[in-house]
Amino acid sequence: MVKNGIIAALILCLFGVFLVLMPSHQTYLSFILGGASALFIILHFITTAGTRKKEAGRAAFWIPVVSLSCLFILMPAVFGAALYFWHDLTVYSWVLIVSLTFMLYYNFITLPLAVYHKHREINRTKEAKYYPSLTVMIPAYNEEKVISRTIESVLEATYPDKEIIIIDDGSKDRTEEIARSYASKGVKVIRRPNGGKATALNHGLLFARGDIIVIVDADCQICKNTLIELVQPFSNPEVAAVAGNIKVLNRCNAITRCQALEYITGINLYRRALDVFGSVSVVPGALGAYRREAMEGTGFYDSDTLVEDFDITMKALKTGKVVQASSAAISYTEAPQTIGEFVKQRLRWYRGNFQALWKHHDAAFNTRYGFLQKLSFPYMVVSMTFLPLAGLASLAAAVTVLLSGHGLMLLFTLLFFFLLQLMLSALAISLDEEDQKLTPYAVFFVIGYKQLCDFVIIKSLFDVLFHRNLKWTTVRRIGSQAQSKI
Repeated sequence: MVKNGIIAALILCLFGVFLVLMPSHQTYLSFILGGASALFIILHFITTAGTRKKEAGRAAFWIPVVSLSCLFILMPAVFGAALYFWHDLTVYSWVLIVSLTFMLYYNFITLPLAVYHKHREINRTKEAKYYPSLTVMIPAYNEEKVISRTIESVLEATYPDKEIIIIDDGSKDRTEEIARSYASKGVKVIRRPNGGKATALNHGLLFARGDIIVIVDADCQICKNTLIELVQPFSNPEVAAVAGNIKVLNRCNAITRCQALEYITGINLYRRALDVFGSVSVVPGALGAYRREAMEGTGFYDSDTLVEDFDITMKALKTGKVVQASSAAISYTEAPQTIGEFVKQRLRWYRGNFQALWKHHDAAFNTRYGFLQKLSFPYMVVSMTFLPLAGLASLAAAVTVLLSGHGLMLLFTLLFFFLLQLMLSALAISLDEEDQKLTPYAVFFVIGYKQLCDFVIIKSLFDVLFHRNLKWTTVRRIGSQAQSKI
């Protein structure tokens, strides 16, 4: 409790300093609202801290709580400062501030739910009690550099009597030969003419015996407890699918480390929040599990989009079933190591996302779809359309402000948002118990990496609108070695 008192005193001091520096009525109102929110969060988690049994768990929990509380103190500062100095701000300055603020607020708004999700993880029972029949399917096309380590990681994963099926989708390299070398260990290999991932998975389902179907991409490595953790939510008969926690394996340069941070802050953080409502919008192909009965009810995989995982998740949610996520079920994937390969991969992802959004656009208006209509679908639409446009608007405004001679104002604005992005990243990394060395790369999520992603998203939107280049693309495999933590 002494540490909690020190933290509360520091926050109050920071609160007072800002009030003295910016004594306006608007600033007081902003900080009253922000301070009340922070105080509520602090008091709530102080009263529940005693339920956690391990000191390590308590420490891991308080880091995000403090970060979140500081957020509610700091975020109103930008509004208070802008309102106090409004007469010195140009139209372009306002565009910059509002765009950056909206983007960060949109990211931060999921934090209370993510912290609550972490709270549930800490307090839930760790003993696994549910072991349904399980089939792991690995679709593969020209994966000779990576297929061996993927199969070995699945073989080493702890699970009683698991079935492993490799579907070779007409590979032209040694993928089939390598996969068949594991036949003595019970691995089944199915060879078929090349027809795409969705068709390959549907073909593999004809041979699968498990009640739970786990999909693992051929460039991924799963941890030893991944399969056990992934199936536990299925003890609830309403659960149709469970998303795994995807992490980047080859963190060897700036672009791969930015992707590693994006997976933690831009994907897993939201997945935690949506899991609270049982409405996770994407069960990733890199690691996802489905109840076979639910897949049969959706008509299995379709080939009319470039993202079969997003599409089938939407279909599962439309049935009224629950789609959850497991942060403890981890799969390490190989990320593109060059900007060219990165753009190639993301063009397929984003084009496919727009295709799937349009295919399921009725989810935006049909109230019988529950949290899919109220939460998941609107989130995807806003994140894929408005946020990239706001990002490009903020970039144009920043350039205009700089050229108009307000460089100092631009510098302070960017420094402020760098601080907030660093806070968000540190919090997300803490929640996921990840490597804090990734935190400095958060600056590229304000300038650099963010604009690259926004540009690719906008291009993908126009490609879909004008039906350009809507075909499957593959990324060159590197064959990165496994990390020791796997």
